[in-house]
Amino acid sequence: MSNTENGPAAGLQDFFAGGTGERVTVMLAAFEGWNDAGEAASDALNFLSLYWDSEKIAGIDADEYYDFQFTRPAIERTTSGQRRIKWPTTRISRAEVPGSNLDLILVTGVEPSYKWRAYTAELIGLAKELDVDCLVLAGALLADVPHTRPIPVTATCEEEDLRAHLDVEPSEYEGPIGIVGVLAEVAALADIPTLSLWAAVPHYVGQPPSPKAQLALLHRIEELLQVPVDTSVLTEEAEAWERGVDELATEDPEIAAYVRQLEEAKDTAELPEATGESIAREFERYLKRRRRD
Repeated sequence: MSNTENGPAAGLQDFFAGGTGERVTVMLAAFEGWNDAGEAASDALNFLSLYWDSEKIAGIDADEYYDFQFTRPAIERTTSGQRRIKWPTTRISRAEVPGSNLDLILVTGVEPSYKWRAYTAELIGLAKELDVDCLVLAGALLADVPHTRPIPVTATCEEEDLRAHLDVEPSEYEGPIGIVGVLAEVAALADIPTLSLWAAVPHYVGQPPSPKAQLALLHRIEELLQVPVDTSVLTEEAEAWERGVDELATEDPEIAAYVRQLEEAKDTAELPEATGESIAREFERYLKRRRRD
């Protein structure tokens, strides 16, 4: 069981139910492609879908939104041994979280090629039909972070009350966006509070799978939903992944030196800042010690 004791005390159930016991519906969404380095976000939601035994309730027509020369269908065999074509699509499923008043709507799929505004409008229309209280968007990006340190997960929110409740910041990003960014804006226009989670995947090992980043996202989702999730299997996979990257790094002196550089930068950034207030406090303590002496 992952540890949430050091996570935020406040969560989505507190905010939307307010201790009334009413059911809260949260939509979780992740999309393979540009928004999902190492497929960490998609894998995290697929894990939750299996963990809580979600049931498919809807899908989005692939012909309307995908370029099949770019996102190709694939041949697979069914459990009965028959061959069939698996088309790229968006799967929408529902899960009731045991022992809670929480309903989850899980949205997973490949980032569409066409008609993003129509696609996101269709998703948000479904969210309104299902009385979704909050949308949580999960993504992953390639970043200059070392694989040997905890994977950072950044949470942002534009809705003022929810942001204050969760103690998160608004996004300061400006630049190109993927379907996740468009979906966040359409949700805001529909008055659905939206929270975005982004895991930072080490760029030198950005290929899937990325179990350590997947695990970091799951821990953050667990804190937000205020429900326990048994991630022990993933913990073992993340540790094995880190050992494997360690071995690869030791075989390449340049990569090993680069990882050490990233570690030093990360550790330095986490040191207490020498602000004017902190220096003043230290000076006051020094003067008090001198007076006592």
